[in-house]
Amino acid sequence: MNGKEILLAAIQGKETERPAWLPFVGCHGGFLIEKTATEYLQSAELIVKGLLKAKSLYKPDGLPVMFDLQVEAEILGCDLHWADEVPPAVTSHPLAMGKTISDLPELDETKGRFPIVVQALETLKKEIGDDTALYGLICGPFTLALHLLGNDIFLDMYDEEDEVIAVIDYCADICIKSADIYLDHGADVIGVVDPMTSQISPNHFVQFVTPAMNKVFDHIRARGGISSIFVCGDVTRNLEVMAQTTADNISVDEQIDMVHLRELCEAQAKSFGGNIKLTSVLLLGDEEDTKMEVLDIMNQSGKKGFILAPGCDLPYAVPSQNLKAVSEMVHDEYARETAKSLQAKEADSFDDIALPDYHGARAVVVDVITLDSTSCAPCQYMMEAVEKAAEAAMVKVWINEHKIKVREGIGMMVKLGVKNLPTICINGEPTFASIIPDQTTLVKAIEKAALDKMAEEH
Repeated sequence: MNGKEILLAAIQGKETERPAWLPFVGCHGGFLIEKTATEYLQSAELIVKGLLKAKSLYKPDGLPVMFDLQVEAEILGCDLHWADEVPPAVTSHPLAMGKTISDLPELDETKGRFPIVVQALETLKKEIGDDTALYGLICGPFTLALHLLGNDIFLDMYDEEDEVIAVIDYCADICIKSADIYLDHGADVIGVVDPMTSQISPNHFVQFVTPAMNKVFDHIRARGGISSIFVCGDVTRNLEVMAQTTADNISVDEQIDMVHLRELCEAQAKSFGGNIKLTSVLLLGDEEDTKMEVLDIMNQSGKKGFILAPGCDLPYAVPSQNLKAVSEMVHDEYARETAKSLQAKEADSFDDIALPDYHGARAVVVDVITLDSTSCAPCQYMMEAVEKAAEAAMVKVWINEHKIKVREGIGMMVKLGVKNLPTICINGEPTFASIIPDQTTLVKAIEKAALDKMAEEH
């Protein structure tokens, strides 16, 4: 079996001779060819060049054509902020600015950057499509609804249920149009990437998200396609309801217990994928760290219906040698046996990382532990929520974002006892873990922290 055949067998729940290997190369493709994310994500020629380089270096069984969850939002009227090392971020929300669904532009393959996607896909299909499964990644209905509505969606889910359901259903129709574009031009798998579902409860997932997602997955299946639901972020609370959707595959972030996921997926006859750590291992670790991480995931996941992948879009500057180490573990049984004899390096104590002086500070200190608010949608919207709450609170607030893409951020995460991303810590206490509170709740928590501090001082 070639790589594509192994991946397609795995995603269909079959046992494979080795794990299928799916590096989610997004803007990292730009890094490989010395182009910025902005240049890379706006050029079919550069996307093809970057992915062919990734194919040569990492020997993958599958590759995404593009990893950018703002493609649909941009067409529908959201403004974007572009950067050198991350995908663009949404900076405006049309439905929060007085527009209605009927005011939004139509979406088809001639709009926005879809001509770039189509050109890249058709070229890649000819170049590597025989032995590499090509993924079409589309923005999931809930995340797209949040792009259109902004953070108010979380309060509207309580106060304007029917309106939110209507917007998410509209977004499901957009997802279907996007999926059709990819399928029409030869994509093998459609990944519905919906990271903001990590921020809602299972009940809200079933009420607001499941019907929309199943609408998309059922359409893909009716067309003879294969679907995956992919959530970057800690979606532990929603794993069971995700497994009950009609998707063929579930792909998850590093914060998920793969044994638990495997059991859930086996019960629902689904395949699963994940979940190599993006920052502490792939970005900041070395080849030895990577090999030990991959071996651990492989041992937890078994050989049936499993696809080895990073937990989300690869950071721009991931060292190529670390991804080559993943490939070595996948393709070389002798290398796996050799790596098993290695001892994991002693954990970093982060003794040089100092916490803020919460007691002495003349303000409430809010630390937000994120992957990176410029590239991670849940992180972006959590930071926006904190900034708005700080403006509304009747006390002085100092806000610090700690990105775990750098060692300082990981050290703060360890010292604050944070287990999930993103998390809001108030005066050194993890307060909202992997959930974005509404503004009223967050303001009250900040003001209470100020009162508690005053009480301690007196």
